[in-house]
Amino acid sequence: MIPKPRHAEGEPDAGEVPVRPVATAVLPYVASDASRRTRRLRAWMITAPVDLCAMLAPLLVSTQYWRGTIFLAGLTVVILASGGLYHARRHISILDELPSLCGRLLASAAIVAIIAALRHESVEYVAGFMRMVALAAGLVIVGRLATRSLTVLARKRRWVEHNAIIIGAGPVGVELARLLRRYPRYGLRFAGLVDADMPTESGAPPLLARLDDLDTTIAMVEAEVLVLADAVVPEAALMEVLRRPACASCDLWVVPRLWGSHAQGRMPDHIGAIPVVQARHTMLSGPRWAAKRASDIVFAVLALSLLSPILVLCAIATFFDGGRGVFFRQERIGRYGKRFQVIKFRTMRPLDEHESQTNWSIAGDRRIGPIGRFMRRTSLDELPQLWNILRGDMTVVGPRPERPYFVEKFSAEHPDYAMRHRVPVGLTGLAQVSGLRGDTPISDRARFDNYYIENWSLWLDVKVLLRTIAEVFRGGGR
Repeated sequence: MIPKPRHAEGEPDAGEVPVRPVATAVLPYVASDASRRTRRLRAWMITAPVDLCAMLAPLLVSTQYWRGTIFLAGLTVVILASGGLYHARRHISILDELPSLCGRLLASAAIVAIIAALRHESVEYVAGFMRMVALAAGLVIVGRLATRSLTVLARKRRWVEHNAIIIGAGPVGVELARLLRRYPRYGLRFAGLVDADMPTESGAPPLLARLDDLDTTIAMVEAEVLVLADAVVPEAALMEVLRRPACASCDLWVVPRLWGSHAQGRMPDHIGAIPVVQARHTMLSGPRWAAKRASDIVFAVLALSLLSPILVLCAIATFFDGGRGVFFRQERIGRYGKRFQVIKFRTMRPLDEHESQTNWSIAGDRRIGPIGRFMRRTSLDELPQLWNILRGDMTVVGPRPERPYFVEKFSAEHPDYAMRHRVPVGLTGLAQVSGLRGDTPISDRARFDNYYIENWSLWLDVKVLLRTIAEVFRGGGR
């Protein structure tokens, strides 16, 4: 049997003359058992438990300060997470992290020290507790050194690796391909180059696929990481491809166009001295989606409980205004194009189902009575959608739901419109609180909705809710 040459992975055998890997060659993809085993592995899964154990370790010495120690452990993990110290990095070095790590440990210790001094007048008690805090902080640094060393070792031995596709077959993309094949310490297994067009000049690197076929190529090579280098393609076309579900599920790393630049507030990262920045996900998934869904359920339950008297009054007023049929149900398009029935308080009766589905605006319709007009202006007619949120048809903050007729129409006219449906539709949205209601450009709404999706955070949801409440009290509804 002929042994498999190790230089297929970028490392020559002992005694073999080192051969510079050919960066322009794309080898046939060979499945990697390590990439399959570690597909779901994330950086925080190793670091966070070790940090937590290090912060709780002083309890093995003394249980006298157990309440403060537990509080300190939770606070420290939150502060480190907010500083990006659980994010994945390509170039791993404890020395790169040390300034940020020490600064956040000091901040956490200062907060705990102030609370301890306020709660306990005994100087000896506070001094003893702070010695435990100093011990915990030292153990965190030691734990970080151990986890970083272990991670680098696992990458070099190829125990941990993730399949990566490089987008861009220019000089930067070719050099990145060479670096990934030669140096496994970055944790990425080079799977191929992708660009807009197949190269025509001699000596140019062969491509794994065209950019238009990126989503199918990801499935074919089981890629988990995309590295955006120097693709020759307009930004709008590139974003359209990267927003596809298969692409959006991958981690995206970007080579900044201005070399040497990096995002302010983040530690610089690189692959072989080529700067890279991890871009945010273009979809809500994983822990971020779990956090949003949990907040939706809590909000819907509390709102239904607290607003139940108002809901009853609205139902009674609607009954006296127009008789039976207090609720109005209408088909709308939700996440991934799924249809559902949205529930609202009825403010008028449409002539027929066709009018209900295709009439764009009824703001000036004479069939709307005083009560219906008041409910629409204060958005009280939207409150039954809290039940849609509880069921999972909708979310609290997100793109506003639209009818199938208009979704089809707007998607044909505005390419970015359909991208709104990467998330569930919302009770309120960033576009609405930014003044984009009624007869406003659909392209502007789509742009705000996609910005919200790609920059989501719980605080952004809070900001939209606060602005929504302000709009309600100003009577800024329809």
